[in-house]
Amino acid sequence: MYDTIEGFLQTQNNFMPIRYNYYNIKRMTRGFKEKLGEGGYGSVYKGKLRSGRNVAVKMLSKPKAGGQDFMNEVATIGRIHHVNVVGLVGYCVERTKRALVYDFMPNGSLDKYISTSQEQSPVLSWQRKYDVVLGVAQGIEYLHRGCDVRILHFDIKPHNILLDENFIPKISDFGLAKLYPTDNSIVTLTAARGTIGYVAPELISRSIGAISYKADVYSFGMLLMEMLDLKGNVVETEEKSSQYFPCWVYDKFNKGKEIVVDEEANDDEKEMARKMTLVALWCIQTNPVQRPSMSKVVEMLEGEVQVLEVPPQPIQSQPIGPLFHQIMESSMTFSSDSIALLENSANNPVELDICSD
Repeated sequence: MYDTIEGFLQTQNNFMPIRYNYYNIKRMTRGFKEKLGEGGYGSVYKGKLRSGRNVAVKMLSKPKAGGQDFMNEVATIGRIHHVNVVGLVGYCVERTKRALVYDFMPNGSLDKYISTSQEQSPVLSWQRKYDVVLGVAQGIEYLHRGCDVRILHFDIKPHNILLDENFIPKISDFGLAKLYPTDNSIVTLTAARGTIGYVAPELISRSIGAISYKADVYSFGMLLMEMLDLKGNVVETEEKSSQYFPCWVYDKFNKGKEIVVDEEANDDEKEMARKMTLVALWCIQTNPVQRPSMSKVVEMLEGEVQVLEVPPQPIQSQPIGPLFHQIMESSMTFSSDSIALLENSANNPVELDICSD
């Protein structure tokens, strides 16, 4: 694996990130003194460069797919610069030691602001929610259209959206990303990847449609649902128990009922909520052809809500039945090395080997 990674790094001559040795990594983290978080990839520590700049150091303790996750990060973030994509300062490769050094994001990840499991979750104002949503949309649009290659993230979710000191959102964690020529509209994958609950349906059942950049659009729509607190609120209702929750949202919306219950919201805030709800419903269309591009999403978010059309009703009877509903409403993570995708048609079952994030 080390030789593979070294070979990859030697072929890349246009990287901006700095290569650190392991001694540098230990020094900048003061011997890994302050842990910021932990996941399936390893741990993240707070560090400080000699210049005084704060950084976040991700130590990759569990290599995946022959080091592909590490190479994905370097190949994607290492070649681009955008206000809504986290900056990669540098990296370290010394045999089994692999580290990625990022810009430090003092406000953490978006999930802590919208998590229903945390009673003391900080509350974002409607204006801030809208600004975060628009920033994430602009970041994904840049990945899809603004680079010399098309970068598909495949793991857009609140946990992977980091917030700087001004709450400007930064897309992070490109371990599952894939790079394609900009003229490629269809993606070839040997297995599905993403976080269940945000993953596009065509990644679960290939009979739904071809895999493309529209998979990120779907994940963004589900993130929007979380931002609006639609998914969490609906889960608590008896009415939803037999209904796929986007259908529940659509029914309420189509009947002219208020989706977001907030007595203190003013007219501008209600308009923001309505606009984001419409955009979310467009993004989570089961048929990927019906989903807008991220450029169109940005246009809708920046435009007037009055000109937005109501999207088609989500398909209530999914091609793979109850299993699909359970998958789309859970919150576990899988990648190309942890899922066996066995169906070739709508009638064949899907067997998932799922690993929690």
